[in-house]
Amino acid sequence: MSRALTDLAWPRRTERLLLRPPLLQDMHAVHAYRSDPATTYWLSAVATSVEEVAATLLDGVRGLVVEHDGEVVGDLMLSVRDGWAQREAAERARGTQAELGWAVAPAHRGQGYGTEAVRELVTIAFELGVRRVEANCFAGNHASRRVMEKVGLRLEAHFVREGLHRELGWSDSLCFGLLADEWDSSARQVRSGG
Repeated sequence: MSRALTDLAWPRRTERLLLRPPLLQDMHAVHAYRSDPATTYWLSAVATSVEEVAATLLDGVRGLVVEHDGEVVGDLMLSVRDGWAQREAAERARGTQAELGWAVAPAHRGQGYGTEAVRELVTIAFELGVRRVEANCFAGNHASRRVMEKVGLRLEAHFVREGLHRELGWSDSLCFGLLADEWDSSARQVRSGG
């Protein structure tokens, strides 16, 4: 059974970034990039107000902010849910999967912050006890696809005209995933130089 983000020690540090639960004073910075057309183009929802961003990120369950040198440069989402199961096995599937999401402020893109943050998010998800992570994007979102590939997620599905994009209409979407034991194996190879 999985634990919650609140069960972990915060903040988390990577080589250049600090990941932590969001604070009320972060919401203006998050709203600024989440309402920017360069960001909203691929997001599933446009942040119409600071209050809306706060309601989503400050739930204490799924959201994290990403800082670089004391500045909020992005945010992360980790949503733990039940794995698909037959009814008789449903109890064993509780809290076994996590969906990942992220957004990086336009001024901070192209510097590897998204990859660095999502790599740590995958580690966090597996520390919570999930057995599988997945992330989805529109097929045209090449930046998100590159992040998923760089952190080691595998392309598991390409859905044809499955997602309705507000400007592009019905569009292809991609699903990437990774199992906990694959992440452990990958981490061991990196440590041993393999």
